[in-house]
Amino acid sequence: MKKAVLLLLAVYATVQAFAQTSNLVFYSSGGERFYVILQGIRQNEKAETNVKVTGLPQPYYEVKIIFEDKALGEIKKMLNFNPGTETVFNVMKNNKGEFVCRWQSEVPLAQAAPPAPGQNVMVYSQTAPAGNVTYTEHTTTTVTTGTPDVNVNMNVPGINMNVNISDPFYMPPGATTTTTYQTTTTTTSSNNYSNNNYPPQNNAHAMSPGRAHIKNECWTSTNSSEFDGIKKNISSNGFDETRLSQAKTIVQKKCLTSNQVKDICELFGFEETKLDFAKFAYDWVYDQDNYYVVNDVFGFESSKTELNSFISGY
Repeated sequence: MKKAVLLLLAVYATVQAFAQTSNLVFYSSGGERFYVILQGIRQNEKAETNVKVTGLPQPYYEVKIIFEDKALGEIKKMLNFNPGTETVFNVMKNNKGEFVCRWQSEVPLAQAAPPAPGQNVMVYSQTAPAGNVTYTEHTTTTVTTGTPDVNVNMNVPGINMNVNISDPFYMPPGATTTTTYQTTTTTTSSNNYSNNNYPPQNNAHAMSPGRAHIKNECWTSTNSSEFDGIKKNISSNGFDETRLSQAKTIVQKKCLTSNQVKDICELFGFEETKLDFAKFAYDWVYDQDNYYVVNDVFGFESSKTELNSFISGY
């Protein structure tokens, strides 16, 4: 009886932990305005200097910071934080002069400070808000000008004439003035700002190997260091169903290899869950021609046969 009570308490505590949501706060110490993109979805309607996103159900998000001033570039980062907390990130320049999203503090939600004056607070949404994304682009235009004197000397018997004429349209070499014009360009926002949607500069390496059927154009596979963090966060979920849901979200955002899909399958306790994820991930994997390695995670031949038949359908 005592063991049963302890087990129920443990299950209850686990459920409560995963039922907790979290807040994320992003602010720019330099006053730059930006948009916050979480899991490929824009959260704030207008560019702001201080953004709080509440009601985040997962402890793992892919974030992109897009500045209103396009010349400042973008920040891409994977965020890890504890459930039931409010975590603050500073959007700032590092010692190299590059913009980064740096962890600053974390407190339990009960101890979180009230919204700061001018802070844009919103509940996490999987649908981008209405409205356009406004970018500010700085264009430098060089205008060449000059007003030299044109001397005309006339020597006529009995008449000595010297005429100086200033020509406002004459443009001598090297005489320049530079004027900077600031223009604002408005582009329609998209619901998908995933890192993998941006092709590389070198189109010779644009196509991933063995991609017979794809839903997401992957341009480079996820490195081992980042993948270790992905596995850690999936494993932090206590139930197969929760792990599966998070794994499906991640595989759509990251370029995973067949071996990495295999490693994620090994995090599930049930054969049925492994097969479910293996089928789902095939549409998004980086190297489909190596997908046969995923069969190694199955304990039943029927599961291998079912996955092979599923792939043959493509």
